Order: sequence, then structure tokens, then C-alpha cells
Amino acid sequence: MNPALNQIAISGIRRFNDAVNGIPDMVRLTLGEPDFNTPEHIKLAAIEAIQADFSHYTANAGDPELRAAVAATWQSKYNLTYDPADEILVTVGATEAIAIALQGLCAPGDAVLVPAPVYPGYIPLLTLHQVTPIIIDTRANDFSLTPAMIDQAIAAHPEAHITGIILNYPNNPTGITYREEALRLLASACARHDLFILADEIYAELTYGQAHVSIARFARDRTVIISGLSKSHAMTGWRIGFLLAPAPITQALKKIHQYTVTAATTIAQRAGIEALVNGADDGAKMRVIYQQRRDFLLKALAEIGFSAIAPEGAFYLFAKLPARFAADSAAFCTDLAHADHLALIPGSAFGQAGEGYVRLSYAASDAQLHAAITRLRHYVATH
Repeated sequence: MNPALNQIAISGIRRFNDAVNGIPDMVRLTLGEPDFNTPEHIKLAAIEAIQADFSHYTANAGDPELRAAVAATWQSKYNLTYDPADEILVTVGATEAIAIALQGLCAPGDAVLVPAPVYPGYIPLLTLHQVTPIIIDTRANDFSLTPAMIDQAIAAHPEAHITGIILNYPNNPTGITYREEALRLLASACARHDLFILADEIYAELTYGQAHVSIARFARDRTVIISGLSKSHAMTGWRIGFLLAPAPITQALKKIHQYTVTAATTIAQRAGIEALVNGADDGAKMRVIYQQRRDFLLKALAEIGFSAIAPEGAFYLFAKLPARFAADSAAFCTDLAHADHLALIPGSAFGQAGEGYVRLSYAASDAQLHAAITRLRHYVATH
């Protein structure tokens, strides 16, 4: 047994969600899963693919037609050019893309910078591969990373062999994102320190008031982009992710991908072609509704005594607990779940920098969000 397994645990998000699973009449704002169903035209494309006997392996890197659609999408939407033949991999969700990227880019004994609060899927993978995460607490700057923070983290760990940084934006759990000039400066800092950039841009389609800009625009040679269809097209269960990177990186990572999963599911890949070719605006329709939900929650939470920075992307609110609850977010969420049957994710699930906060997913119906606010208001008033 790999002894590193003793150092990692199931995600705090999943642990908490499972812990409150048996409580009846629960309103859940826990998991990062769209409440929308996959668009009809995508489902029909999958049915047609089954009937047409698309039941055999695709190329290890993915269906060439899907890779071409990914390349066309990133060119038209984000002004980036990737060769579908050797710079794009189709993976089993963005999760596999992250896993093979960290496994291939890092060697045992390396260290990687991780801005926090942090999505809990990264650090266990680093630990498993004997890579040290160096946490950068971004709370003092409203959860936004700066070049100075990178410089300071590296200066504070002169003994560490720091090779890369994980940059997730729009961010889970905070919803913050970065504008063009900020990305240009971050890219320059990464180049100065010779860091690879794992750019988890799975929420690129879900930004409010501004178009997403990829940091690969300014650091293409050192950036691995993580993307997929789960959030943009409400296709979480289809498990289709994308990895885009310069050919030497992509071809090296393809070896891990091949020996890990062979290839992503053929039928799901055919659905993915339909999603990108004929569903380019599917995410935009959902984004309008998400923004309305965000605005409702921001106003309602402020009235109850919670403060939150307005998310510029994704579908999460990272709300600061009122002072009397802030010492232990897990205790607050556990008691809230039992007392008023409302499930939120404790900020501690996203590392120490998340303590004192809770994450609310507004990938939920309007009825659920209104019920959640009613229950939260009652809990705060009675405790």
C-alpha cells in the first residue's frame, strides 16, 4: 500500500455532503453541479451515436473530430491556437486532466504554489506524488493572487524546489477571476521564477460582466489548460474534460492518460462534438440565470449579516460568517444542517484560509435558494 494514502482523505465537500445525507427535507447548496439538464440536442446526438454503433475505442488522445472542435472553440472564444493533432487531449472529466498533469509535470521532492482558499482536489494529488504544496493565503487581497504574493512565497521557502503553480479561475470556492492586465503580470512572475502554470479554467464559460481571458495568452509555452463540458453544458455525468498544452507536454501526458484510462467514453465524446459545434451558446443561457441567482443571494445574505465579495464567475458564493459563528465553520454547518435542514459547505473544506466562511452553490433552483435563505435567516435569529 502506498503510505501517502494515509496522508490524504476524501474531499471535505463530499465528506460533509455524505454526513448530512440522511437528514430529511434537506435543502442542499453543496455540490458544484448545474441543476440544469444536459440540452436536448446533445442527448439526441448521443442516442444517434449509439444507434450508429459508435461503440469502439477512439484514439487515445480522443476523437479527432472532438479535438478539432475544442481547437476551434478556444480559437474563436479565447484567441488561442492549439493543434488538435498533438496539443489537445480528451480526458475523463477535468479531474483526470488535473491528475495526469500534476503527475507528469512534477517529480517527487518538487513543490508547487497553491493559492488558497483552494478547491480540495489538488493537494491530495500533490501529496500522493510526494510533491509539497506551498499555500499562498489570498484573504488579505480579497482572494486575488498577486505577483508579489508569488515572490514572497518563493522567498519564504528558499530550500524548496518550486516548479509550478496551480491557478484556478473563475475560482472555486470564491468566484473571483482575473482580468487581462492582472494575468499578464502573473504570467510575467511565473516566467521570472520558471514556473509551469496549471490553469484550471473549467468555469471559463461562466463569467459575469467580462469575457474570460486565459493566462495562456501570455505564457503559452509554460501553461497547461484544464477545461471540459461539465459546467458549460451541464454534462457532469458525461465525464468529458480537455487538456490543452504545447505538443511536448501534451504528448508526454498522453502516456499517463493512455495507461490510466485508454480513452474517454466514445458515446460521450460524440455528444461533446455536438455540444461544441452546435451548442456554443448553451452556457450563455445558463449564465444569465446564474447571475440572477447570485444577485439574489448577495442581497439576501447581506440582510442576514453575512458578507461576501460578488463573484465574477463560476456559481459559488464564499460568504463570511457573522463573528459569533466564525470560529468553526464545520460546527456551524453541522448544526445548521440538523437544526434547520440546510446544507452549506464549511469554509474549512478549502483549507485553513477558508475557515470562518461558508460556500453556497447557486447551481440550484430559485425555489431552493429562497428556501435556503428562509432557513438560514431562522437559524441566525434563533442561535
